[in-house]
Amino acid sequence: MQELIGTCKCCNKKIYCLDGFYNGVVTDEKENYCFECYEKRKAEAPCSAPTSAGGAAGEVGL
Repeated sequence: MQELIGTCKCCNKKIYCLDGFYNGVVTDEKENYCFECYEKRKAEAPCSAPTSAGGAAGEVGL
């Protein structure tokens, strides 16, 4: 089962709950990040400008 939870604060990629697994990170500040942007954030790299990620609808297939 796939349920849309939100979008990454940094890149606007859609973040899903996949079979009970949240496919991203929620920070203490209650911000959603995809795994890639969260790792960049931990390394203190600035976010890139928000863009559409993945396919035409911003979806990323697994």
